[in-house]
Amino acid sequence: MSIDMSQFHQVFFEECFEGLEAMESGLLNLDTGDIDSEVINTIFRGAHSIKGGSGTFGFNEVADFTHIMETLLDEMRDGRRKVTQPAIDVLLGSVDCLRSMLTSIQAEEKIDTATVKKHKTALEIELNGSAKQSDSTPATEQEREIEMETASSTETVVKEDFELTTQGWKIAFCPYLDLLKTGNDPVRMFRELAELGEFKASVNIQDIPDFYELDPEECNLSWDLKVLGDIPLKEIQEIFNWVEGDCELEIRPLEKKTAKSTPVEKKIGTEPSLTNTDFDESESVVKEVKAKLNSDTTVKSETQQSDSDPSKTSVKASSSIRVDTAKIDALINMVGEVVITQSMLGLIGENFVMDQLAQLKRGLSQLERHTRDLQQSVMNIRMLPISFVFSRFPRLVHDISGKLGKKIEMKLVGENTEVDKAVVELINDPLVHLIRNSLDHGIEMPTERVAAGKPETGTIELKAYHRGGHIVIEIIDDGRGLDRKKLIAKAIEKGLIDENIVLSDKQAFELIFMPGFSTAESITDISGRGVGMDVVRRNIQALGGNIEIISDFGKGTTISIHLPLTLAILDGQSVAVGDETYIVPLVSIIESINITEKMLNKVAGKGETFRLRNQYIPIIRMHEIFNVQPQNKSKSAEGVVVVVEGQGALCGLFVDDLLGQQQVVIKSLEANYRRVEGVSGATILGDGSVALILDVPGLVRFSNR
Repeated sequence: MSIDMSQFHQVFFEECFEGLEAMESGLLNLDTGDIDSEVINTIFRGAHSIKGGSGTFGFNEVADFTHIMETLLDEMRDGRRKVTQPAIDVLLGSVDCLRSMLTSIQAEEKIDTATVKKHKTALEIELNGSAKQSDSTPATEQEREIEMETASSTETVVKEDFELTTQGWKIAFCPYLDLLKTGNDPVRMFRELAELGEFKASVNIQDIPDFYELDPEECNLSWDLKVLGDIPLKEIQEIFNWVEGDCELEIRPLEKKTAKSTPVEKKIGTEPSLTNTDFDESESVVKEVKAKLNSDTTVKSETQQSDSDPSKTSVKASSSIRVDTAKIDALINMVGEVVITQSMLGLIGENFVMDQLAQLKRGLSQLERHTRDLQQSVMNIRMLPISFVFSRFPRLVHDISGKLGKKIEMKLVGENTEVDKAVVELINDPLVHLIRNSLDHGIEMPTERVAAGKPETGTIELKAYHRGGHIVIEIIDDGRGLDRKKLIAKAIEKGLIDENIVLSDKQAFELIFMPGFSTAESITDISGRGVGMDVVRRNIQALGGNIEIISDFGKGTTISIHLPLTLAILDGQSVAVGDETYIVPLVSIIESINITEKMLNKVAGKGETFRLRNQYIPIIRMHEIFNVQPQNKSKSAEGVVVVVEGQGALCGLFVDDLLGQQQVVIKSLEANYRRVEGVSGATILGDGSVALILDVPGLVRFSNR
């Protein structure tokens, strides 16, 4: 019975991309010269899983490529090869290549064979030490015969050969030690092979340990197999499908001339079989390929990816969510409670009498509580750790710092902080740009840092934590900081501000968010075009968040991003403005105050202010913003001021009345109508009417203009 393997593809790709991230993280944590078996084992397991899965699903190009990586890692793991920086760079480049191959297969596109060949050549050079012909592959029939004679002294090999064979297959089958523990039985597979045609087998027993060291659950044998007949390759592969990741397997067609089988050396992760055509290039060409790969291929691929379409894999991998079973169990329990409450209310409704009114109210109150808990449980399923975003930045820092000639250490704090899946998908681009700015503009060159009395190695810290109903993401560096004088001079030079304007530090730092603003002396492939920071702010504001900068010249810069935990539901305060109802996000509200006209101060040409304890805050009259008539025209100067925080400053929203707090489901206004400044979305109230959700930072900007 054939099984449709395509139904498992999505899970396979998700696991592959997770494995690649683990491999990349492990390679970045490897110290040259030392052999950290735990880290290397993690990397090896990632490669091994990808190779096994690729073989099972028939993605042979991926399996062949990963096999060479696995062999190199196996030698490092066994201590036969030292961990060197060139080897790490080649493996990092191979991880990029694997990611590209898997992305192409997932999108049903053609694999870039030229790029694959370059990375494969670099791996083979690193593995074999030179571009000379591999010792494992004799060039002539005479050398093949000599190798067979040498091997016969240490292995038991069947002497029969098939004379003038025209059709058939030669199979080298070397199981890993734990094959039997997976429930696979080589004898059963041999029986299936024998049903396809004339079958011969030779067993290699040189790896069987002494009797007292023998573990009956380990497979210490390997086999050389031959099957004669007109047999499609697919039928041979189907027999070995379920052991592809648990063995070394090589299937070759039988030659027309007499061919003596080459035994398989029994070890986990054997050397790859390379043909003469793999090394047709001259020494100079191969060295050039290796140098090119080591110098800038990985950096170029990463930087270009970040500039244009950052990580296509992240978009594809995010089409589904892996959910903790504890969250599913909580959701199932909550659904059960709702069903019980609904049954209770149903019984009351069938024969309702006024004496049951109190019981009905209790039931409705219970249903409301269960509905709220159910809603919270569903929202928790959408929450993902921010590590899904953070995990890609150590590689970015590694590559770009090497290109810039800087020494930079990356620190991640709060990676397990959970945030809405939609935020995880959309925050990547802004973070990439901000970290690249810290790398290029923030952290100084090593000599400059030493001269300033700083450590030679700079630090960039990426930090996430919860604050109220928001998640705060901070990018902190100990670089040169922002020079307010230089920022103001550059803005005046570009005609972005007037020459005589007086700006505070905060206002000066805000200049970098103006379109076309850049302090770079020259344009590079990393920065300098004055495009990006305005887009960063716009993207963050589209997520309902805001960004602010704190900098100390000569000591460093902190960029803080405040985002809502979820883009689907928010806690809001309903306010009345005339006959309309608006929702103010609860996290933006500081306090509410009843005021009269005498409590307001008018500033010529600047509007109105209100004295809140020891500071004056600007007043925004919502009637004027939305062109709505007050509820009571005779008392239009009286109302409620809702003090909110927007863009890091306080302001007051003048409304008619406060209606109450409630959770609201956010509906996109832009998708259903168009973008409206000062409004972040809309919701449907209990009476069926529509209420607009206010964008406080947007209102502040709009009123200032």
